[in-house]
Amino acid sequence: MPAKGDSSNAQDAARATVRTVGAGLEVMLEGSWRLGSAKPRWAEVAGPQKPDRVVLRTEGVTQWDTSLLLFIEEVRRWCAQRNVAWEDGALPAKMRALTAQLDASAAASVAKDRSPNLLEVVGVATSHLYRELADLLRFVGECALGAMRLALRPASFRWGDCLSEMQQCGAMALPIVSLIALLVGITIAYTGAVVLRKFGGDIYVADLLGVSMTREMGAMMTGVVVAGRTGAAFAAQLGSMKANEEIDALTVLGIPAVRFLVIPRLLALALMMPLLAIYANCLGVLGGMIIAMGLLHIPPAAYWVEMRTIVDLPDISVGLIKAFAFGLIVGIAGCLRGLQADRSAAGVGRAATSAVVTAILWIIVADALFAVLFEALGL
Repeated sequence: MPAKGDSSNAQDAARATVRTVGAGLEVMLEGSWRLGSAKPRWAEVAGPQKPDRVVLRTEGVTQWDTSLLLFIEEVRRWCAQRNVAWEDGALPAKMRALTAQLDASAAASVAKDRSPNLLEVVGVATSHLYRELADLLRFVGECALGAMRLALRPASFRWGDCLSEMQQCGAMALPIVSLIALLVGITIAYTGAVVLRKFGGDIYVADLLGVSMTREMGAMMTGVVVAGRTGAAFAAQLGSMKANEEIDALTVLGIPAVRFLVIPRLLALALMMPLLAIYANCLGVLGGMIIAMGLLHIPPAAYWVEMRTIVDLPDISVGLIKAFAFGLIVGIAGCLRGLQADRSAAGVGRAATSAVVTAILWIIVADALFAVLFEALGL
């Protein structure tokens, strides 16, 4: 079966002739095998035959280069796919050596699976968690030392910066805290009213609002709002200062960045968060009163009297303690991510995002721990 091609009738054209020998095929390669000339294709030469073995013979080849090696490789792949034995003993030794090198290079070029396995992923995550905890503990220790210095030498503290931060994270946050607290109170009251009115317990909406806002939702929602507003702002401010090498300048002057930049912000948040939580409690109770009066037709006086029967000083104290702790968490998360930011605009953006996520995560974890602690203390 001579191969088809533009030079198939020429005397020196590359040819592949197949002859059946028993249950196998004997392939006679003849002519000049050059890359620039027409060459046969093995799929056309072999046709639909299914032999037991294939034998290659190259006595009739006058000239050859890489094109002949590629044809031989094509034959070998065809035999491997169909489980057909093939024999290259009749090939010259040099040609067999080159085909062996071609096989080795093809095997080396196969892409290896470099995706990380489970053990590697767990190890990398554990190492990252260890570094994060070490950085957090180191930063908290520096903040504790700065607070001790403040207690021992209050005259050296920058009270002007602290008052400015108190205005930014306290008074300037009142509009968004008001909106969120009022809507949360309305939502809780409406959900509770839908359930309680089925059992004739409409008045207990006041109990639901009073306990949930003072113990949980007031401090929690305020912490989340402040984390998204003030925590991100802290991270962006400190990240920008780091990118502009302002923190490096403070270090060169011998001024610790934690004492100069972080402590005023932490103190401002720690002082303003309890006040914002009390304000949020009042707005949440007001939202519940609106629903009780409009949906359940409960007078405001009856609502107030019923709420006072269930809400006492320990409930308010629990909320204030949580708010104080949440303020420290938001401040630590924002300042830590800001100081860890890369020296670029993209790094500042990532630091702000990371500060919000970290603060909210720590707030939820701290709230769960507070729940267990206060239950053990009977509060």
